[in-house]
Amino acid sequence: MNDVVKRKTAALNLKNAAVNLQGLPGLLGFDGFVDYIIRMVDKKRNKDNVTFIPTITALAERLNRAAGKSSNIELRIQQVKLGGNGPIMANAMSRLGLPIVYFGPLGSPDIHPAFKKFAETAHVYSLGEPAVTDALEFEDGKILMGKHEALHGINYENIIKCSGKDNFAKLWQQSKFVGMVNWTMLDTMTDIWRKLLQNNCPALLKDRSRVIFFDLADPEKRSKDDILEALRTLAQFAEFYTVILGVNEKESDQVAAVLNIETSENSPVNLQKRAAAICEKLAIQTTVIHPVKYAVAASARGTAYVDGPFVARPLISTGAGDHFNAGFSFATLLGLDLTDALFTGVSTSGFYVRTAQSPTVDELVVFLHDWQ
Repeated sequence: MNDVVKRKTAALNLKNAAVNLQGLPGLLGFDGFVDYIIRMVDKKRNKDNVTFIPTITALAERLNRAAGKSSNIELRIQQVKLGGNGPIMANAMSRLGLPIVYFGPLGSPDIHPAFKKFAETAHVYSLGEPAVTDALEFEDGKILMGKHEALHGINYENIIKCSGKDNFAKLWQQSKFVGMVNWTMLDTMTDIWRKLLQNNCPALLKDRSRVIFFDLADPEKRSKDDILEALRTLAQFAEFYTVILGVNEKESDQVAAVLNIETSENSPVNLQKRAAAICEKLAIQTTVIHPVKYAVAASARGTAYVDGPFVARPLISTGAGDHFNAGFSFATLLGLDLTDALFTGVSTSGFYVRTAQSPTVDELVVFLHDWQ
């Protein structure tokens, strides 16, 4: 079966499975950012006639020329939008049709305008004022400059207080999908996981149709011991859920190093082996790795690999990985196999970077048929 046939099969399977979505409630958290999507001016004739610094390499060269001197770079805000791994992923899953509950710093006392539309489709509990990201966009990637002070007060006790203990317990037990992301920026996340395991998970029925997703979110700045402790803690959820650990290519290098997994040149074949090794080391059900141009995954059923709808000049790249995670998790929750879930993930991301919009299921099915 060639890739086009596989992709169209995935589209059909997705369409047939995406029914009764109201019976698949999700709960996600716990970060929240306002993203300022920014391009950096290279040359300007007038306010409407500008070119932008095209690549991160070009920016580095410009900064290098300024060393020991000075430089002035004009920033053009292209868009102000909801941000953070959690809100972007939750918003994408809500757009796909799942009933979503979200906990995160989305504004206080009122919801910040960047989250107003999201709050109309999802049930949100705000934990305070949002953090801020200046997302510098380039043709070959992005640089995220974050102001994280708003995340420092987020902990298990405040989450419970925000919704009420009994209400949170009910929401947790009802949720067929749970997503907890951005571990790196939330210093208390490992402790939150421990308390959820202690206080909320024991009441769950053993049900493998429940799916829980984790994303460490670029843990380079965290210590090896902290990363290892987080991995061992999230692995404990495998007693109650089908666990998905999602990482990009760089993060997979970091996780492999912490787990003492032997690595070689990153390729589709080698990354499939790495994903399988991570599953084995942690005793979790699924690991998915998504480089820019393709994605791989491993589970007890084996491994899979698909190419993605790569585009050289995306309209937006900030949030692309979160959209992949949303699509892959959505398909896994629907019971689709690894290949179909990977196609759903890369297509959700591909649609988003081309349009700067999260797709509906119908739009995703069309995109799966048509992308080149």
